[in-house]
Order: sequence, then C-alpha cells, then structure tokens
Amino acid sequence: MAKRVFVGLSGGVDSATSAALLKEEGYDVVGAFIKIWSPEFIECTWQEDRLDAMRACAALGIQFREIDLSEEYKGEVVQTMINDYERGITPNPDVLCNRSIKFGHFATWAFQNGADVIATGHYARIHKEGDRYELLRGSDSNKDQSYFLYRLGQENLSRILFPIGGYSKKEVRLLAKRFALLNAEKPDSQGLCFVGEVSMKDFLGRFITLRQGDVIDESGKVIGRHDGAALYTVGERHGFTSTGSEARYVVAVDISQNVLKVSSVRADASRRVVGISDMHWISEPIELPLTAEVQARYREKVFQATIKMRGEEITATFDQPHIAAPGQSLVFYDGDRCLGGGIINN
Repeated sequence: MAKRVFVGLSGGVDSATSAALLKEEGYDVVGAFIKIWSPEFIECTWQEDRLDAMRACAALGIQFREIDLSEEYKGEVVQTMINDYERGITPNPDVLCNRSIKFGHFATWAFQNGADVIATGHYARIHKEGDRYELLRGSDSNKDQSYFLYRLGQENLSRILFPIGGYSKKEVRLLAKRFALLNAEKPDSQGLCFVGEVSMKDFLGRFITLRQGDVIDESGKVIGRHDGAALYTVGERHGFTSTGSEARYVVAVDISQNVLKVSSVRADASRRVVGISDMHWISEPIELPLTAEVQARYREKVFQATIKMRGEEITATFDQPHIAAPGQSLVFYDGDRCLGGGIINN
C-alpha cells in the first residue's frame, strides 16, 4: 500500500511541483492548503492562493483538503513577533512559522488524519545516516532555506519530505510546465510568512505605539529623528533622518529611551562575541567548544565562529567582527549539513 503524504500547498509553484513529484514516485498524495490569519488592513491573496492550490490538485488528480490555523498563527507567530519588536529585538517570523505552524500544528493535524509523512516545497534536503537524520542545504544555493529549518529535530525529519530540495528554481519551473501546472510561472511570494507584502512600520504601527525619537551619534549628540525605535535593527541605514550627506548605520537601539545610536562607520555595528539562547541541535547535542561555519541572516555568506560555554551562557565568538542583530537566528553548519542554532540574545 502506497504511503500517504499530505503536502502543504501555498498556491505557489514550489509546493505544487512537490506534490506532482511525489505522485509520480507513487505516493498517495493529498494536497492541503493552510489558511493563516491575515490582518484586515492588508489586501490578502489567500483566496487566490487557495484557488491556485485547488487548481494544482485538480490538474494532478489528487485530493484537496484545507486546515484553518488562523488563530494559532496569530497567537504563536504574530504575537510573538510583535512582543519581540516591542522589546527592541528583531525576530525571524519564518523560523517561528516553520516551528509552530508548518511542522507543528499542520503536521499534527495531517498525522491525525491519516498521513504517514508530510511534505513542503522548501529548498532543503534530508539525508539518513545510520539511524540519524541530517538536514542539508538545498542544491540551489540561491534558494536554500535550511536556515529557516534549523529548529527541526529527529522526529520531525523522520516524517518529512522535501521533494524539490535537489533542484534549482529554474528546474522546478520546468518541471511544473511538464506537469501542466497553471502556476508554473507564478512569481515568488514576498514579505512575511503568510502575512503578505506590507512594510514593518505599517504592520507594527497597528499593534504597538510608535513614537518619533532622537537619533544620536557616537558622542551622544542629537543628529536626527526616527519613527519609533522598535522599527530598527542593528546595521540598518534607512528609515531615519540625520544631518550631513554620509550614510549612517544603527549601532544600538535603546527602547526604554526611544533612541537610536548611529555611526558613519558600518563596522561599528559589528561584534566579535554574542550570547545565544534557545539552543537547538538537529541531531544529538554537540560537545562544546565547537568551531563551525555560521549564518546570522538568510542568504548571507557563511563565516567562522567558535561556540562555547562561558559560565552558564553559550556564546559565539566570530573570527572577524560581524553584524549580528539580537533576535535573529545564528545557524551552524558543517559544509552542507545544518547542525542547529539558537537566538542571538545580546
């Protein structure tokens, strides 16, 4: 009897092609559209995306199902994100969404409804080595999404498939045409995971109080104004005013005083050592100290760091100063293998 797989369909080409590939491999495929909360002030495309998901299922001759996770998304992803911004750190909503929604509530629902495994259209790969599962980068370096998946563990990986992880985006679109999928040329979605195309200022302004405040230089002199300290991330150089024509970079965010400290030298926003909280290892915990390649942002070039215990705290010491914003994820790699990661906390 064929294994039953529930494929999380977004309405896009990646997830639809994933479903097509699995059907071609002989799986009993169910296409599942995940409805997520969307604020009323945003022009949302979820109905169009749902229709595209239904069309993909019709073209492939597979069952269509849907699950409404609006409240779960609002409470566990959006509210967490808002709380983090309000206290002056910059969270990663895609990491939150993957952990709580796609590989949390959606996976639980799918298994309760007869799925043996679940699948998504992520650009990542899973490799089994002995009795352990490894998360590998996607073959397309420009699309690799392993950075957002570092919270997965052994139980997750044993029941997940990433069918397009070994393909490039160009190859996926060609496959979609071969499978006669109507969304083969559909543009990639932009913006927050399941929230849509909206500026962070417009979004956060609906939920927290944003007050204009001072921008100060290295000496403490007021040189400009900003629209609310919660909007800014260390290393950023847009969205505030300052005297003079030279570019200035945010080097510190003071939420309590509603003040941004900036510098004309971007390197002043860099650090050599950061603290890490909420550590997660994909396989068994790795003995520290560990020297590994790391990423502090999606798609950035990897750099070297040493992870070790400093008293009761885990720290990462970079080989060279680097911009690493509090609230973002620091993800560890050994070549293509994702080892895990944690949250930058200072």
